[in-house]
Amino acid sequence: MRERAWREKADYEVAFRIVHPDGEIRHIHAVGHPVLSPSGLLIEFVGTVIDVTERKRAENALNKAQVELAHITRITTMGELTASIAHEVNQPLGAVVTNGNACLRWLAADPPNFDEAREAVRRIVRDGNRASDVIARIRSLVKKGESVAGRLDINNTIREIVELTQSEVARREASLHTELAANLPAVMGDRVQLQQVLLNLIINALDAMKALTDRPRVVCIRSKVPETGSILVAVEDSGMGIDPEQAERLFDAFYTTKPEGLGMGLSICRSIVEAHGGRLWATPNEGPGATFQFTLSIEEGAGA
Repeated sequence: MRERAWREKADYEVAFRIVHPDGEIRHIHAVGHPVLSPSGLLIEFVGTVIDVTERKRAENALNKAQVELAHITRITTMGELTASIAHEVNQPLGAVVTNGNACLRWLAADPPNFDEAREAVRRIVRDGNRASDVIARIRSLVKKGESVAGRLDINNTIREIVELTQSEVARREASLHTELAANLPAVMGDRVQLQQVLLNLIINALDAMKALTDRPRVVCIRSKVPETGSILVAVEDSGMGIDPEQAERLFDAFYTTKPEGLGMGLSICRSIVEAHGGRLWATPNEGPGATFQFTLSIEEGAGA
């Protein structure tokens, strides 16, 4: 970098690490500025070298605290869905028992009806896999671990969280539907973190419609490509709406409109989206309700 700066007569900025004789690692930040003669010849570089180890440690501690807080928020949200999760698991398990009994009856018939028995066993396998999938999704959301970025189909990410919340939506006498654009390009991101964002927005939408008695409680999730280089995901509700003056404050830490809320969910959601190179914001609908939407950067070189 120094050679390039010398060759191009340009400013440079570089971060690197050094190792002391005792093995201690120090983080260093260096900047340089070229000094030119009146004729344009490079005379020297003037700059500074700063030991930023303590700042780096503080940043790492902050990142760790944010990860811990995000994990706690996921656990809290999943706790709110306990009844719905139990229903999601009990449905396929109940079907397994029903089909198991049916299989025994077909086998005990005289003569045994093997075709019907085989079909009952296929349904048992199907429902067993359904229960396993529900548990796998729950485990991935509540597990503790480092952020893992990968290539994601955002529509699949949306569908997974929609399946997990369908029972909660029904319990709250609401409906949830999706309008997902076809052939979306892939994004780079952490699936669990983005599902946490979606889960928070869906639960908030349901909470916003809790007091409705004069119109249907509807949540709609949309995905589209509004501009080159990004994907837009929107969660729209038919609830009480938001005051435009409070739209930005909703994302402040410890600011909440819920009596039982901690005011951290949306703040963490915005941090997650911004860490993915996107933006999260809220707008009032032209009719009733509000829309929370966020953008995600399309993976470089990703096609439809």
